[in-house]
Amino acid sequence: MTRDEIYSSLRSKLRDVVPEIELRYKAELAYEIIRLKKEKNALILGHHYMEPALYHSIVDITGDSLELSRAAAQADNKIIVFCGVRFMAETAKILNPGRTVLLPSDEAGCSLADEINAEDVRRLKAEYPGAPVVAYINTSAAVKAEADICCTSGNAVSVIQSLDAENVIFLPDEYMARNVAKETGRQIIVPVRSQRRAGSGGGPKYRIISWHGRCEVHEKFSTTDVENVRKQFPDALILAHPECRPEVVAASDFSGGTSAMVRYIRESAAQRYLLLTECAMGENVAAAFPEKGMLRLCSVRCPHMNKITLETTLESLRSMKYVIEIPEDIRANAARALERMLVAAATDKLT
Repeated sequence: MTRDEIYSSLRSKLRDVVPEIELRYKAELAYEIIRLKKEKNALILGHHYMEPALYHSIVDITGDSLELSRAAAQADNKIIVFCGVRFMAETAKILNPGRTVLLPSDEAGCSLADEINAEDVRRLKAEYPGAPVVAYINTSAAVKAEADICCTSGNAVSVIQSLDAENVIFLPDEYMARNVAKETGRQIIVPVRSQRRAGSGGGPKYRIISWHGRCEVHEKFSTTDVENVRKQFPDALILAHPECRPEVVAASDFSGGTSAMVRYIRESAAQRYLLLTECAMGENVAAAFPEKGMLRLCSVRCPHMNKITLETTLESLRSMKYVIEIPEDIRANAARALERMLVAAATDKLT
């Protein structure tokens, strides 16, 4: 594509989201990135939370963590550039040990992934011997290496339901664990550092043992947000990410991972929506479905996702940074947990 073609494409999608003078500048960056990725045989993966100008110009494959994990596993490019955060780039490296995986910003971490480490998992495994460990994909490679299987927000319920176990350790998101426990009819137990806080006493025999991790973005949404939107926009459908508080999920019309939200909007006849998730996704969905009204709560941004920009992606390809490296023993163990997730997602059961 020429510079003018890239600009025209961006303008057609983002003219109501991004000022025109910025689109011109972004188109120049996108043109150079596209040139370099062809020259270097690079594949660019982009999460739904990426800035709109990046998301709608340079990315070869967009999606949620599960879709991008699948894409990473099937890649045959020499270089994979992951426009997401560190745990996502690590996932790509785990599944593609022989390829170079680049993360455009060394500061693109994840508050949720930082809530737990491998030693925490080992202590839980010792306390609940025999309980399978389900690691949410928002975890480090070292934590995944301690797990039996991974999951995403889109398949957490089906993964847990596939396990024939009374106790399941689900890490590290407390709110998602509570939402999954409610959907699967399990009692929830959340160990909190030096003491344990139990869920509803006398509940079902089957239990989910979780952790005290929370996403710094999704925990900001409240039922007051939902109530205020319903008062002003009673026709709006409210979609909540499963990392939101359980009471927020219960007050919403739909809960699901990012790709499930996109499918819901695509298939729904409603004309107005609010997404309770990272704000950039609302902008990207608005560009994809211009005929549908997208409300904004754009005070909620992920500071880590926002480190990934067209500027940092261009510099990453130019200078081949930042390269993801994982010790082989950790990578091999983490790969088994991820591959079990991919098999489960493909067959709807464990093999």
